[in-house]
Amino acid sequence: MLFFTQCFGAVLDLIHLRFQHYKAKRVFSAAGQLVCVVNPTHSLKYAPTRCAAAQTSAEQGILPPCHHHEAVHDPQLVPCTCPLYSCPWEGHLEVVVSHLRQTHRINILQGAEIVFLATDMHLPAPTDWIIMHSCLGHQFLLVLRKQEKYEGHPQFFATMMLIGTPTQADNFTYRLELNRNQRRLKWEATPRSVLECVDSVISDGDCLVLNTSLAQLFSDNGSLAIGIAITTSKVHNAEDEM
Repeated sequence: MLFFTQCFGAVLDLIHLRFQHYKAKRVFSAAGQLVCVVNPTHSLKYAPTRCAAAQTSAEQGILPPCHHHEAVHDPQLVPCTCPLYSCPWEGHLEVVVSHLRQTHRINILQGAEIVFLATDMHLPAPTDWIIMHSCLGHQFLLVLRKQEKYEGHPQFFATMMLIGTPTQADNFTYRLELNRNQRRLKWEATPRSVLECVDSVISDGDCLVLNTSLAQLFSDNGSLAIGIAITTSKVHNAEDEM
């Protein structure tokens, strides 16, 4: 009986996911956009991240103790950029994408314009929706986070980050667009590098920010569709022509 109940629940979840995917394809197929249904994940980062800890220490004027017996850290190694887990992995920037796909099972979608369909927006904070986007020869990390910046007042934060250096990120512009019920909301900005940490971007407010009531205006049965477009900046294009 327990086995039957578990199997039946799994089948219902699959039917619910397929139905949401069908609805999204029906809505956006006319525009020729690829649709990716993204399920929520509760963040398991209970311990402070290394970038957050370093930032806090710097603000307090506290320098980490120097131990002469410690090995010299390779400056080319970067920590895991997945915002969901306190992952001890370190590696070169070129292998970050494979680490995110193989270890953290983050999907990647290709195309100049895609639709990011986040499901179950009603879940309590903190909750994350994450996907990688491959475009223009580079990989980007889209993070949608539901978080209480003030107690009892959850907000949604959406940002696009380049899996590359800050200098490379300056060559691109990303646009996030919400469009429903004759309402349209756009956010356009230069992506930040994953080396700058997602937590810092959200705390700075340098991203698309939605309160709960605004998110409900654009949601459909608990799902929020975000159109994503990435282009190269005019400065980058001019340099290529020269």
